[in-house]
Amino acid sequence: FFSLSCLAKYPEIKSLMGPDHRLKWIVCMMVAIQFLAFYLVKDLDWKWVLFWTYAFGSCINHSMTLAIHEVSHNTAFGNNKAMWNRYFAMFANLPIGLPYSASFKRYHLDHHRYLGGDGVDVDIPTAFEGWFFCTRFRKFIWIILQPLFYAIRPLCINPKPISQLEVINLTVQLTFNVLLYWLWGAKPVVYMLAGSMLGMGLHPISGHFIAEHYMFLKGHETYSYYGSLNLLTFNVGYHNEHHDFPSIPGRRLPLVSTPCPSLVVHFPSSHYSKT
Repeated sequence: FFSLSCLAKYPEIKSLMGPDHRLKWIVCMMVAIQFLAFYLVKDLDWKWVLFWTYAFGSCINHSMTLAIHEVSHNTAFGNNKAMWNRYFAMFANLPIGLPYSASFKRYHLDHHRYLGGDGVDVDIPTAFEGWFFCTRFRKFIWIILQPLFYAIRPLCINPKPISQLEVINLTVQLTFNVLLYWLWGAKPVVYMLAGSMLGMGLHPISGHFIAEHYMFLKGHETYSYYGSLNLLTFNVGYHNEHHDFPSIPGRRLPLVSTPCPSLVVHFPSSHYSKT
C-alpha cells in the first residue's frame, strides 16, 4: 500500500515509469565488449585467461544479468512490445553462456508478487539453506555455490512447466556456445562460463544478492544500498524503491527517493534502510 499512497501524494512519480530508451544501446555495447573479449582471450595463456575472467569478465557478466533483470520489467521497449523485450533478453543472455533469461522472467515476477512467500518466492533462500549454512565456513561455501542454488531452488520449491520461450532460449544459447567453441576454441568458453559463475558467486559485486533481502529487522524484507556499485548494476541497490515501483527503470530510481530540480519527490528517511 505504500506505493499507492506515494502515487497519490506524488503523482509526478508516474512520469518516471516507462521504458529507458538508452538501456538497449548500453546492453548492445556490453555484448559487443564481451564478444571482443572472447576474441582477445583465445590466444592467452591459461593463467591470464583466468585472471581476466575474474577481474573483468565476471564484472561484465554480472552486470549483464542485471540488465536482463531490467529487461524482464519491459524497460527496454515498453509494455506494448513485451515480446521484443523477451527476445532482447535472450540476446543479452548470449555472453553469459547459461540460458536463463526466459526462466528468470517467470520466476522473478513471483518474487515481486509474493515477496518472501514460502514455496513461491524462489529468490529467497529456503529454510534448509538458512538452517544448514549457519557457520562461517558453510556460509562461505554457500556464497561460492550461490549461482547453483539460484538454478536449483525453483526446481525444488516451485517448478513451472517448461515454456516455448525457455526452449528457444536454450536452443539459441547452446547454438551460440557451440559456435563460439568452433570459432575460437575452449578458452573463450571457459572465460564466458567461469565469468558468470564467479561473478554471481564469490565476487564483491555480488554482495547485493545478500544485502537486498537479508532480514536485518524482522518484517523488513528489502533494503536499499546507495553506494558506487550501483554504477555497475543498473541501480539495483535502490531495492526498496524498485519493489515499490518495479515499472520505473533503474536509471530513474534515484529520483524516487531524492529531490531533484525537475521532480521534487522526497520520502521520509525512516522508510528506507541504508545498508
